[in-house]
Amino acid sequence: MLFICYPKCSTCKKAQAYLEERGIPFTRRDIKLETPNAEELRRWQQMSGLPLKKFFNTSGLSYKALGLKDKLPHMTEEEQLALLSGDGMLIKRPLLVGDDFVLTGFRQAEWEARLG
Repeated sequence: MLFICYPKCSTCKKAQAYLEERGIPFTRRDIKLETPNAEELRRWQQMSGLPLKKFFNTSGLSYKALGLKDKLPHMTEEEQLALLSGDGMLIKRPLLVGDDFVLTGFRQAEWEARLG
């Protein structure tokens, strides 16, 4: 499994601890140092079945500074992917990518339902 996180994020730390406590193997990737590219994001969005807007970190400083709350509804999917792949801090984290699923954010009940 691929665990994409921002190491300084408290939610990411909780999610990583959750995985480690349960002995779930994962490869960690720093979202700021290795920002997912548009193709990865497109594939993960399709796997998740979620709308692309669910991949945005709506509480982040970058999201607010760019005024994306008002702009996103008028942007194409390609424009949204370009934004996300251009700034890892715009991406909701953590992301957990398995063979056939993608989880955005850390909601323990959702992770337990998926991971057992």
